[in-house]
Formats: sequence, structure tokens, C-alpha cells
Amino acid sequence: MRSIRFSRFWVIPIAATTMLLSACSSDDGPDYVELPVDVLYNNAANNLTEGNYKEAAVGFDDVERQHPYSPWATRAQLMAAFAYYQDNEYDQAVIAAERFVQLHPGHKDTPYAFYLAAISYYEQIIDVGRDQKITELALRALNEVIRRYPKSEYSRDARLKVDLAHNHLAGREMEVGRFYQTRKQYSGAINRFRVVIEKYQTTSHVPEALHRLVETYLALGVIPEAQATAAVLGHNFPGSEWYQFSWSLLKGRNLEPEANDDSWISRTWNSLFD
Repeated sequence: MRSIRFSRFWVIPIAATTMLLSACSSDDGPDYVELPVDVLYNNAANNLTEGNYKEAAVGFDDVERQHPYSPWATRAQLMAAFAYYQDNEYDQAVIAAERFVQLHPGHKDTPYAFYLAAISYYEQIIDVGRDQKITELALRALNEVIRRYPKSEYSRDARLKVDLAHNHLAGREMEVGRFYQTRKQYSGAINRFRVVIEKYQTTSHVPEALHRLVETYLALGVIPEAQATAAVLGHNFPGSEWYQFSWSLLKGRNLEPEANDDSWISRTWNSLFD
């Protein structure tokens, strides 16, 4: 899923006279060594280029720590966030990126900082069988990028990832719905499948959700709802295997899909796409 990159490494020309500056506080040797900003920054940038992301992050943090008022400290803050991201230290990346936003809300690279925080959440999305709190955080952050910077390159990528995150959340609802269905807890199953249709209607899970509703209504003996749901499924996804499954179920009971404007599925579907 990784698609992020940062091409502006801002390498500082190293002066020929660059030397380390040390202050010795005891006879045992120096307990604090301050390096010129160009040395610190370029060492961190080189580590980043070479894939030494942990060392790069530490190095960029040192730029700010040792030279907090240098113009390069601002750049190092964002580069540290990127290095943490590259090292899969997503929590640290989020913290660093959000700190950059707080300190520099009007900076030209603030849109990137918003995006970096969002993509750090997104990279942590895990399988649909687990708690989806991180997916919700990713969606919130991605939508913030879209809201704030609708015409940016980051917004375009964020929109694609929002769709993928919605698909992931819909998959979670389907997982739970099927769990309830296999245990004949039909009310809970119906609620989960309805969520997919009402909240995630553009995802790939909708045809299956409609079919599972047909199965569940038939199991409950709610024939008109089963027929109406199958009609919606057949009208909108006529070539889907899920419609074939639903059609076969109904035919096995001498029933057919039948539209019903009074059914909740017809009202809901029409309201979503009117």
C-alpha cells in the first residue's frame, strides 16, 4: 500500500571549514557535542537516502534540538516525520507531522504534513477481522486533507484511499453480519448488512450484502422483503453471482424477485441514488 515519497531532501552545501564544536564540562571528556547545522542535516539526509531511516529520524531531530532557531530546523521537523514513516514508526510519524502543522500552519509544506499524518494512519489498516478504530482515524485524516486542500495532488490520492478505507469498513460489517447469520441471530445480521448498503453503497460488498439480506429474510419467513431485496439486487447488479444465488433461492420456493416501493430497501436505495 506504500505510495508516499519525499523528493525534496534539501541537502545543505557543506562549508569547507565545517568542524565540530565541543564543550568539555569535566576532565573525563566532552559530555555534549554540538555540530554545525549543515553537518547534522546532511548526515541525516544521507542516512535517509541510504535507507537508514531510524538514524535519519534521530539526525533530523538533532537538527532541531541543537539549532532550534535555524531555518533548517523547520525543514528537519518534517523530514523527521518522513523518516519515521519510512521506518514504519507510524505513531512517531503522526506525532511529528501533527507537530509540524501546529507550529507552522501557513507553511508551504503544511499540506504534505497533513497528508503524511493521514497516510501513516492508512498504512496501519489491518485485516477486516480486527477492530477498525485505526481505519476510522485514517478516514478522518484523509477527509481532512480533501477538505483543506481539494485541488492538491495529496487530495487526489486521499480520495482513492478513502474509497479503499470504506471498502475495508464495509468488509468488517460483512464479517460480523455473516457471523450473526451463521448463528441464526438474524436481527443482528440484518442490521450489519443494512449498514453496508446505507453507509458504504459504493463499495464492492453491496451485492453480497443484498444477497445475505435475501437469505436472512427467507430464514425469517419475511417473504415480501426477500423478494424486494432480490429485485433491487437484480436491477442494479444483474450479472452478479450474488443475484444468481438469490434468484436460485427464490425459485427453489416458487418465488420470484418482486419490486415493492413500500419496502425499506426500495425506499433506501432510491433515496441514496436519486
